[in-house]
Amino acid sequence: MQNKIALYGAGNVGATTAHWLAQKELGDLALFDIYEQIAKVKALDLMQSGPAAGFDAKITGSNDPEIIADANIVVVSAGVPRRKDPETGKYPGRDELIKINQVVMEQASENIKRYAPDSIVIVVTNPIEAMCHVVKEVTGFPNERIIGQAGALDTTRYKAFIAMELGVSVKDVNGLVIGGHGDAMVPLPTHTTISGIPILDLISEKRLEEIIHRTAHGGGEIVNLLGYSSYYAAAAATAQTVESILKDQKRLIPSVVYTQGEYGYTDLFIGLPAILGCKGVEKIIELNLDFDEKAKLEYSMNSVKDVVALLGYN
Repeated sequence: MQNKIALYGAGNVGATTAHWLAQKELGDLALFDIYEQIAKVKALDLMQSGPAAGFDAKITGSNDPEIIADANIVVVSAGVPRRKDPETGKYPGRDELIKINQVVMEQASENIKRYAPDSIVIVVTNPIEAMCHVVKEVTGFPNERIIGQAGALDTTRYKAFIAMELGVSVKDVNGLVIGGHGDAMVPLPTHTTISGIPILDLISEKRLEEIIHRTAHGGGEIVNLLGYSSYYAAAAATAQTVESILKDQKRLIPSVVYTQGEYGYTDLFIGLPAILGCKGVEKIIELNLDFDEKAKLEYSMNSVKDVVALLGYN
């Protein structure tokens, strides 16, 4: 039977993810959006690109959530993105953003529970760790079937900036970014190499710190330049996650996962290295971290806890 992937939210991230997935021919695609024309038109436009791009896939769109029925994977990107107010020039506050997106995610989770009860859910909506908690609270799905796509995006940014700095192929850059998604993310220099060569053999510690700072503020850099959230890199990272699951590749991809004692944390969704396969999260990998990395991960974890607390769940 052909795989079915549902995109819950057909905005920039959802539609671009559908584009990457179609090119990979990972299955049929169903786009849902509360704005019917957006879902239908983007699905139609993408379907018409198949002959030119050379992919075969059935792509449909609707504002009826039943379109996600029996999906193997549901990618949720619905919600309010980081967007600058054109009048004030300000961004929505953390409390405001989380409360708006909590309502959206609760509704999405109810629909997923009803129409795709056996699916693996990949959350893209921010604040991502908190939104994963919403999915767990509402659906009651097993921990391994709820994954936040954040570390994959942060890691691809980190690798891209290193490749740009050194003038090497991105294929030769290996590295990981863990922790919360945002300013408190934790790139791991001790686990960063260029074809096996430790990164600090090729770049100064000061310059690497500058790259790490740019990575941590990578999303904000795009928002400041564009006026709204990035979507190409986020969509590509999401497609990478979907592919590892549907093809049972068992790739090690930093992802927002539910902890049960790993790294000393319990009952918290946070970004950690994870093996992703057909069951979803198949294993969380515990790495040896140096003192500085441990301290940064602890700070990041506490930041995530503060945001999750705003949900009001017990």
